[in-house]
Amino acid sequence: MIRLYFAGLAFLLSCLTATAQDANIQPILQEYQAEIAKSSRKTIGPVIDVIASSGSPQAQLMLETWAAKNMWMRKSDGLFFVGEKTDTKSYLLTDFDSGDVVGSYPKSDLKQLKPNSGVRAMIATALVQFQLMDPDAAKRQDALTSIQRDPGPTLLAPLRASIYSEPDPTLKAQKQRLERLLTIGYDQDTKARVAAIEDMSGDLGVDVRATLNPLVAKTLNVAIGGTPTGVNVAALLEPGTDQFSKTDAYDLLVVEGMAPALISSGDMRSALAANIERGRVGGIPVAQLDTNAARKAAYAALADAGKVPALITPADMDTALASHVFFETFAEPSAEVTTAATDALETINLKVGLNQTLDLILDALSLASIYFLAAIGLAITFGVMGVINMAHGEFIMMGAYTGYVVQQIIPDHTLSIIVATPMAFAVTFAAGVAMERLVIRWLYDRPLETLLATFGISIALQQLAKNIFGTQARPLTAPGWLDGALVVNDVVSISFIRIAIFILALVFLGVFLFIMKRTRLGLETRAVTQNPRMAASMGINPGKVNMLTFGLGSGIAGIAGVAIGLFAKVTSELGNDYIVQSFMTVVVGGVGNIWGTLAGAAMIGFFQKGIEWLNPSNTLAAQTYMIVFIIIFIQFRPRGIIALKGRAAGD
Repeated sequence: MIRLYFAGLAFLLSCLTATAQDANIQPILQEYQAEIAKSSRKTIGPVIDVIASSGSPQAQLMLETWAAKNMWMRKSDGLFFVGEKTDTKSYLLTDFDSGDVVGSYPKSDLKQLKPNSGVRAMIATALVQFQLMDPDAAKRQDALTSIQRDPGPTLLAPLRASIYSEPDPTLKAQKQRLERLLTIGYDQDTKARVAAIEDMSGDLGVDVRATLNPLVAKTLNVAIGGTPTGVNVAALLEPGTDQFSKTDAYDLLVVEGMAPALISSGDMRSALAANIERGRVGGIPVAQLDTNAARKAAYAALADAGKVPALITPADMDTALASHVFFETFAEPSAEVTTAATDALETINLKVGLNQTLDLILDALSLASIYFLAAIGLAITFGVMGVINMAHGEFIMMGAYTGYVVQQIIPDHTLSIIVATPMAFAVTFAAGVAMERLVIRWLYDRPLETLLATFGISIALQQLAKNIFGTQARPLTAPGWLDGALVVNDVVSISFIRIAIFILALVFLGVFLFIMKRTRLGLETRAVTQNPRMAASMGINPGKVNMLTFGLGSGIAGIAGVAIGLFAKVTSELGNDYIVQSFMTVVVGGVGNIWGTLAGAAMIGFFQKGIEWLNPSNTLAAQTYMIVFIIIFIQFRPRGIIALKGRAAGD
């Protein structure tokens, strides 16, 4: 009995030893020693798959060491080790299986394995199955990224196995979504694929469409008599229709070797020229081959003699087409899968179209808010006071440069913008007051002289900015919390800077309405605008009111410059990009009405974005069409969208 016990124990130990030896990685490496040493992308793929699926606990370490170019082969016996450099001429080798250091060897006795980028990519794909269960969340994220970059059927099983135990909710959601995509593309179960397609039919991700589109890719085919069995037919095609002409159908027969090629007029002429004998071709004198009928007769004679291929007549073409069936097949052999994929793509494309419309609306609102922000100051100086200020764009430019200067002093971008906003208002307010006192107040009721004077001031301000800041664009950096965009889905997104400008435009609208409707300055401004003499007789100083009103409009333009400078190039020509749009916004909306300015900005923004959507490759054409549209619009509504009423309209 004791002997039997020890015999069984010895057998068990031998089995465990054999199992441990089978789990070692070195025997596998020796079996494929030549392929590993060569590391050719063309032959190494199966070797990597064998190593990854070997079940050896050292497989992951070996693959990671190989990819990091730290694996060395000892030339004397061809064994592979982890190499660690000790000095300039020797390396310390560690065995993969035991983890023991086997000794230090000179570099001349070793060969370093340096896989190229292609082989490293294949190793990275093989490592995914290990990294999906790695305790390090960063490695699990890298594994998912690798699967997204290079998906394959072998990755589906390990991905599924890793989902249940995933502790990170974000990574688990990514794994579940990626598992659905791999199921659609590679699962052998048709029902599972259809279920996965239905699950993803409401997803607008580009990767979903990239997974579904290959399933419904169509190939044009032809067969004799009828459609072959075992193929997933997408549609039967009838030659002679607008979508599939007889010529296209016959060309397909020629390509497939099912019919002789058509003889073109050029081929016919070449054949006739090659068969001239004693001044004749096919018995017809060369001098008579000046008509198509004569050339066809000569060619037919050559064909009867077997010297050239026979001409294909329309009747021959119809006969050939009638004996064949033309059809399109799906790349995916399962009809259930292609039906589900087609339905899902129709649903997705409908949602994509709706979301593209929403995205276009958001872009138009964003552009309208920019135009409104740039024009609100002009709505005061031109719309309320009637002053044609061609230097309005330069006040925007001054505000942007003020923000740049403040950021040179205050490096914190958030704090600098907070300081730059009132500073820009103060600088441009002072500039506007100085301009009104020195120039504008002498030119009231003389619009042509005002236009020329302010145009000259704009040129002078541009040159002054060039002399101070140079001609290169200066950076006005947005705070870090304005970086990026609000992403609704893969179709709809809007940058945080545009959202901030939209909010700022609404704030300016509220401030303007409060000043004009709830403050003494607003009351006096409206009084002076409607009837300066009557206002003066009531104790209001028209000169002071005009000065403050012009300064207010200039100051608001300066704040707009800070906002615009966050996404536009801050140069001396910055104002030129907005002066025309500002005037168009005020005029189209209705001079003297802030709600009209808002409506004008919205109309111009939506119209321009609509034209750009129709012709995205030419934004200049959109601006041209917009100007033409505005000219036509003013012909029918010369007072704008919201016209003034009463005495102010008459003035």
